[in-house]
Amino acid sequence: MEIFNHNANVNFLGMRKYSIGLAVLLMLASVALIATKGLNYALDFTGGISVEVSYPQPTDVSQVRAALQKHGFENPLVQSLGGSRQMSIRLQAKEDTSDAAAKGTGGSTAADKVANDVLAALKAEQPGVAMTSHSFVTSAVGDEVKSDGSIAAIFVIIGIGLYLWIRFERRFAIAALVTEVHDVLVTLGVIALVQREFDLTVLASVLAVIGYSINDKVVVFDRIRELFRLARKAEPEEILNRSINTTLSRTIITSLFTGITMAALYFIGGPAVEGFAVTMLIGIVVGTLSSIFVASPILLWLGVSKKDLMPVTRENPELARRP
Repeated sequence: MEIFNHNANVNFLGMRKYSIGLAVLLMLASVALIATKGLNYALDFTGGISVEVSYPQPTDVSQVRAALQKHGFENPLVQSLGGSRQMSIRLQAKEDTSDAAAKGTGGSTAADKVANDVLAALKAEQPGVAMTSHSFVTSAVGDEVKSDGSIAAIFVIIGIGLYLWIRFERRFAIAALVTEVHDVLVTLGVIALVQREFDLTVLASVLAVIGYSINDKVVVFDRIRELFRLARKAEPEEILNRSINTTLSRTIITSLFTGITMAALYFIGGPAVEGFAVTMLIGIVVGTLSSIFVASPILLWLGVSKKDLMPVTRENPELARRP
């Protein structure tokens, strides 16, 4: 199945000044947004109060959330725990509660009060509900999660670069590293711009975006190597253009169907996975465009050529000794 003609000859490399310029501009804008507006960190990172409750009959997550909002609890994060009777409720801790917990002066008492207020609000709607446990998570735990998540993203990008260096060539690894940093920064920049809540599911989707976006680039890189080896006389720009054109249908179809899956997850999956789906949708668009308009121009700028991709043949020592 092809959306675009396999033998099309769209001059993508002819637009490289504009595409690279736009990519750099988006990266700088993303860094500025992250530095000024910042990411809207959720309870997973900022800390808060966690309450687990049990219902005597199956209950919908939306009903629990509505009951809490009705009684004045703002932005409660409600998730089911392996069924429709056990619910986990997380609430943003107030500053005085966080400070008290950090100093060890009555933080647990404040958390107990909030947990009891949550239970009372839920009982007002469904009397049979019971609290099974509650706890207070400090922001120090969230800081550790931020640090671990950043380290994980860095190691993933570096690991991908090393893999491409071994499989292809040094220039391909550099191009991949640059575009991966671009994809992550722009994705985070969009999240910062719209102030989408940044929780663990969004962090997981950012790591997934790194893996997804490199997939298209590897396909294009593989075609570049193949065409360089097959072509007797062809300029690098011509080879790169032909490689993008021949893989364009595959790139668009893969991104389209993955996007449809994420859209279904967003509309049907519920609030718990909305952040993951939205971040993946952003990453799919950004990663697809960078595979077409950014990765190959960087390769051309780095000076990739036919001789860099030809297989190395080792001389037979027996033949070398013959006169």
